[in-house]
Order: sequence, then structure tokens, then C-alpha cells
Amino acid sequence: MDKFAVANNIASQLLRIKAVTLSPKEPFTWASGIKSPIYTDNRLTIAYPQFRQTIAHDLAELIKEKYPEAEVIGGVATAGIPHATGVSNILNLPLNYVRPQKKDHGKKSQIEGRLQKGDKVVLIDDLISTGGSILKAVKDIREEGGEVIGTVAIFSYDLPESTQNFADERTKLFTLTDYPTMIKVAQDQDYVEENDMELLQQWYENPESWGK
Repeated sequence: MDKFAVANNIASQLLRIKAVTLSPKEPFTWASGIKSPIYTDNRLTIAYPQFRQTIAHDLAELIKEKYPEAEVIGGVATAGIPHATGVSNILNLPLNYVRPQKKDHGKKSQIEGRLQKGDKVVLIDDLISTGGSILKAVKDIREEGGEVIGTVAIFSYDLPESTQNFADERTKLFTLTDYPTMIKVAQDQDYVEENDMELLQQWYENPESWGK
């Protein structure tokens, strides 16, 4: 697996389908209050069959390389589910997905699909900012007796807070592409003007105070 080629291709395709929008001069405001020159909506990927299949293939290859002992593929609801489904089909492994909270009826399940005590699970999400959603799913799997051996995602902002959060939970993360790759590809393909690159780099170096 050529990591560099994969990272560049995924970044290029995300820009092409407008799942990623770069707007340094008119930044977005995240729910956390952070001002950001980038907005990412990887849910758009499911609308493009060929790209969706590429993502599934690349995630499957990543899992085979990093987590060859995987026994179950898990998806984080809701955006991680379609990608986890594609990967589980390729690897011929059982699938589950983790709800944000338990159902309020029936068996009140939170984890749907296969999860047996001791199962070695790899969790998939579409996007990593601080890692909050997928790390909550990690805890939920562990509480149900599963062993989360690692996590993967399509894209990460690669923020220091995220790195620390994954370290605190003793969980590894690997992604197909990330923010530094994204802005380099955007520059190479003329998605942003040359003088915007400095603003994009400044945000990456200090996202919490950028734009204030």
C-alpha cells in the first residue's frame, strides 16, 4: 500500500466532490466555537459509488496492514456505518455498529450486529476532529466485553487535542489522509490561492486561537 499515493488521491477526490471546502478568508465556525478555514462533510462520499468503493478498498488494506488480527469491523453511527459495511464485505469479517446511546425499547441495545466477549474489533469513522465520537464508541465496545484493537478513518484534522485524546484512551488511529496532505493537494491543484496557504498553515499550528 503506497501511503503517499493513497493520501493524495483521497484528498484530491474529497476536494473534487466538495466534501471538503477551504475558505481561509471567510472561516466557518465549528460547534465547539473554533473558527476554521476548512469544513468537511465526508457523508457526501456515499453518493459516489466508485469513490466509495475506493475508500472501502483503501481502508481494508490499511486494516490488513495495521490490524491483521481483526475479527470484527465496527462502524460509528451514523457516518461510519456505510464504510464499515464495505470494509467488512471486502475482508469477509462480521460487522457491528455503535449507536450514540442505547435504544429506549426492546433489549435496549447500543451495539448492533456481532459483538462477543473478547472479539478483536477495529472501529471505523468518516472524520476525526477531536476524536470524541469514535472514542466514545471505543468505550462502549469495551464495556460490552469487546477488545478494540484500533481505529481507522478517512480523514483527520490531525489536531494536537485529538492526538492526546487517543493516547489517553490507549487507542491507535490511522487515517487515509489528513489536513497537511489536504492543503498541499489543494495548493497543487489550485483550489486555493497562494497567499491563502499561510492562513491555512497558521490554523493548523494553533486552531484554538486562530481567527480571534
